[in-house]
Amino acid sequence: MTTTTQPHIAPTAHIAPDARIGDGTRVWHQAQVAADVEIGTGATLGTGCYIGSGARIGDNVKIGNHADLFGACLEDDVMISPQVVLTEDRTPRATRPDGLRQGPCDWTSNPVTVRRGATLGAGARVAPGVEIGPYALVGIGAVVLGDVPPHALVLGNPARACGWVCRCAHTLDSRLRCPACDRAYELTTDLLTERPSAP
Repeated sequence: MTTTTQPHIAPTAHIAPDARIGDGTRVWHQAQVAADVEIGTGATLGTGCYIGSGARIGDNVKIGNHADLFGACLEDDVMISPQVVLTEDRTPRATRPDGLRQGPCDWTSNPVTVRRGATLGAGARVAPGVEIGPYALVGIGAVVLGDVPPHALVLGNPARACGWVCRCAHTLDSRLRCPACDRAYELTTDLLTERPSAP
């Protein structure tokens, strides 16, 4: 028998009337969810986070306190740590050349995509249109300006690849094996894939 639970939404959270929030999702105090947002089941939105218009958030996603996600697409099992910022405007300006304030029709959204199981460390910043690959790990405070391959570990400003991580988030050794769970991987043309387990 399957049981479902309604979302838990803190009384101080602000949810747009047309936002869709899945069963078992928790939205904490002062979180803001804008119009046309879809959030899956079992997700957690931390205190003071902002989810911008059009964002798509998968199942079991964790979004830390005070993270700002502008129109992003997050697949299932993604972790966004506190104070992460995912941007979507490649040419930001407050006003148009004629001096009038910019409106929604004056710019094009280029949202960030974060693939299944990836983690973004606290305070990371990601440029518009970037794709973070499955199970990648973006380090604390990294500034990501380009796409991140699956399972890559990226650090710094600008972020640079400096290793590979297992789906359990531990850094792989020189043989591309996980010291924590013993999964093995292989690298072909800059793409890391998990080797099938031995029978």
